[in-house]
Amino acid sequence: METLLSSHTPSPLIAPKPSSSRSHSLPSLQTRPNSLSFTPKPITSGLKKHTSESLSVPSSWLIHAQQGLAALALSLALNFCPLPYTGNAQASEFDVLYEGPPKESYIFDDAGVLSRVTKSDLKQLLSDLESRKNFKINFVTVRKLTSKADAFEYADQVLERWYPSIEEGNNKGIVVLVTSQKEGAITGGPAFIQAVGETVLDATVSENLPVLSTEEKYNEAIYSSAKRLVAAIDGLPDPGGPKANENKRESNFKSREETDEKRGQFTLVVGGLLVIAFVVPMAQYYAYVSKK
Repeated sequence: METLLSSHTPSPLIAPKPSSSRSHSLPSLQTRPNSLSFTPKPITSGLKKHTSESLSVPSSWLIHAQQGLAALALSLALNFCPLPYTGNAQASEFDVLYEGPPKESYIFDDAGVLSRVTKSDLKQLLSDLESRKNFKINFVTVRKLTSKADAFEYADQVLERWYPSIEEGNNKGIVVLVTSQKEGAITGGPAFIQAVGETVLDATVSENLPVLSTEEKYNEAIYSSAKRLVAAIDGLPDPGGPKANENKRESNFKSREETDEKRGQFTLVVGGLLVIAFVVPMAQYYAYVSKK
């Protein structure tokens, strides 16, 4: 009987084993799908996934904010920080003063409006003048002036800065063209002013430089001024300059006669519309009342 019971009922309820039965029962509980040991796993993984998604939103926003700030800082740096000076093309009116006269040419093109052909022709013309007559003329172009009121004051400042003494600047000439103001100026030492003459100086300043600059023909304005000054120093006839009325642009404004004609037509049209707006409704109302 004892043998029969022990062989057919090896249940842990009848004969529990304190150590071995507990170790075997734990795997059996883990294999059951409805066991409580499986419930924390999906909850834990869900919490991790939710946490990573919630953290990705501020991190991406932070990246975009950093990129925007970097772009803003770069834009401000380019707009407000001065670029390093690398030559005449990036010079300013103050750089022209402190740089001194050009060593290998006669042009300080700060405005960047002169072509290579014009620079080459100027160099050939002015170097020939210097070798023959010992007169040196320098041409300066600037975009705008902030330190002086007009081109004449700036030209005098350049002459005094480049050639401090009368001996140095006696036979020197300075031609300044301000592209934004469409004006120019010419100054020089006593010998230069006497060789050119007041008449040619005034005509060049009032004709060649402003008239052609208004047409944005800066190359022609500079080269024609140089030819005119060289001709005066050589004692040749004045080639003249462009006249303001010859280069005057057509106006977009209407004349007084055209304005009066258009005004009369407009008044007629508006009056007709007002008559139609009042007469037609009254006629319709009269027809409606008369039918009743």
